[in-house]
Amino acid sequence: MATDKELSDFLKETEKKAFKRTYYHVRNEDAALDILQDSMIKLSTHYADKPAAELPLLFQRILSNTTLDWFRRQKTRNALFSNLSDFTSQDDGENFDLLDINATDSPHGVGESAEQWTGRLQTMQQIESAVMDLPARQREAFLLRYWEELDVAETAAVMGCTEGSVKTHCSRAIQALNKALTAQGIKT
Repeated sequence: MATDKELSDFLKETEKKAFKRTYYHVRNEDAALDILQDSMIKLSTHYADKPAAELPLLFQRILSNTTLDWFRRQKTRNALFSNLSDFTSQDDGENFDLLDINATDSPHGVGESAEQWTGRLQTMQQIESAVMDLPARQREAFLLRYWEELDVAETAAVMGCTEGSVKTHCSRAIQALNKALTAQGIKT
């Protein structure tokens, strides 16, 4: 059974990556925050009695299911109601800081010129855009395998598919990203 501290530490450690993954899926910062919060609450209330080693896979599965539920609600809502804000342009990701995730991991900014920082920021934006352009299943498999660092079996369990499907989705995602980024002049 995971202690309260282990559960709290796990959620703190997972929060930023999980938010980014969810944001890639729903492309709406507020919705991503809601989904993440709901997933954390579900883990805390329903699975706090599980061993700490089981928390990562449980959380990834809960997060995937909560995201799917959000898409289902959006589909139903959009079928039943017409929202005037849907007809205006939205720049949901405009205030989203791409480098916020890596800011605590390593001091990239130390000794870096403004030109280097700007170049890195532009590269990050191009990569993020290319990842967001991937089909949903490829994006999910890619993020779980390479962002969340889950192995093939864990990714298959989270996605609810076979290991072969995970490998196929990841391979296609890598090929698509390589093609898109090479076209933009980024060496992969």
